[in-house]
Amino acid sequence: MGTYVTHLECSLTGKRYPAGEPHGLSDAGRPLLVRYDLEAMAADLSKDTLAASPAPGFWRYADFLPVEDPTHRVSLGEVVTPILPLRSLGKPGRVLVKDEGRLPTGSFKARGLALAVSMAKSFGIEHLAIPTNGNAGAAMAAYARAAGMSATVLCPEDTPDINLREIAAQGAETWLVDGLINDCGKIVGGGKEAVGWFDVSTLKEPYRIEGKKTMGLELAEQMDWELPDVIFYPTGGGTGLIGMWKAFAELQAMGWIGEKLPRMVAVQATGCAPIVKAWEEGEEHAPLWENAHTVAAGIRVPIAVGDFLILRAVRDSGGFAMAVPDDEIVAMRDRIAAEEGVLLCPEGAATAVAYRRALSEGLVGKDDHALLWNCATGLKYPLPEVTRRLSKDAVDYGVFAS
Repeated sequence: MGTYVTHLECSLTGKRYPAGEPHGLSDAGRPLLVRYDLEAMAADLSKDTLAASPAPGFWRYADFLPVEDPTHRVSLGEVVTPILPLRSLGKPGRVLVKDEGRLPTGSFKARGLALAVSMAKSFGIEHLAIPTNGNAGAAMAAYARAAGMSATVLCPEDTPDINLREIAAQGAETWLVDGLINDCGKIVGGGKEAVGWFDVSTLKEPYRIEGKKTMGLELAEQMDWELPDVIFYPTGGGTGLIGMWKAFAELQAMGWIGEKLPRMVAVQATGCAPIVKAWEEGEEHAPLWENAHTVAAGIRVPIAVGDFLILRAVRDSGGFAMAVPDDEIVAMRDRIAAEEGVLLCPEGAATAVAYRRALSEGLVGKDDHALLWNCATGLKYPLPEVTRRLSKDAVDYGVFAS
């Protein structure tokens, strides 16, 4: 038992906060980052001992995480998610996708919410609330109920029906709101005092970042500590991009990886692209995107509290931000499913569209090792209808040749 955590730190001002107690945003209204004694970690830990870890999925990185008592870990059977080749997108072996749809509740949200719920359990918190476009709410509901906590989930009224049913089926009090996710977030924030729940909104507590950090740790280990040249990441609130960049910095400080880090590419939809607009205009913050809309519900986030952290990671890595249209997202999803048997979610398909465009525009080279992030199973989203029918009594086998 134990942890290497030393303190928490405001991501904007650097102000220090004590570990071992619940926190929301910093006094400056910005995300808090968990800091570790990396020198002690480098001395105590090794790649060999990590390789021998019997812990399941991302809990194998427990020494890199803030959960002090192993009995507080809330697990639903996490796995190490596979890295698959996408042969149709580029030069063989150069384009890969990490398929996070294999995690509990079918998305990468399991990583962040498992850590947030585990830390809430360690603090004795009994009621969690979250705004969601779908997958985060499902993960929070599942992990909260596994931990014996109450869960309240607020969703925009056009959240995909399958997500709503999943959230409600997993025991959460589920509400539809006549607005977008930022409107849901305002209600959750207001309920902290009015209702007494704890707000686990994206980046409004420190530990979802730590959970998403495991994506970077896991990727590095899977690739034998040699990171890809470029990572395309579907970006809404951006917790995963921020978490991965934090993981790479920590591994580098420990001497586990070299100086070369991936270029980070923030991918958004043209109907909701506040980070792309801020990147193009050289801004550090991204104002509210009005009338946000996209088929990729997970990246329909009109405003992000960690906008500057996303933009810093993109710029510091030499990466870029790109928005892609919905029709190309859907077409790419259908193409990859039909040609390769890999069913991406729309957000994951957006990264494939961005990769192809970046390749054609010379932003990445055909020999670059590119990794795309598929953040959820494609089974959670509307799929093409099947309309062809046969009569069992009058089969015309000629139709099968057409």
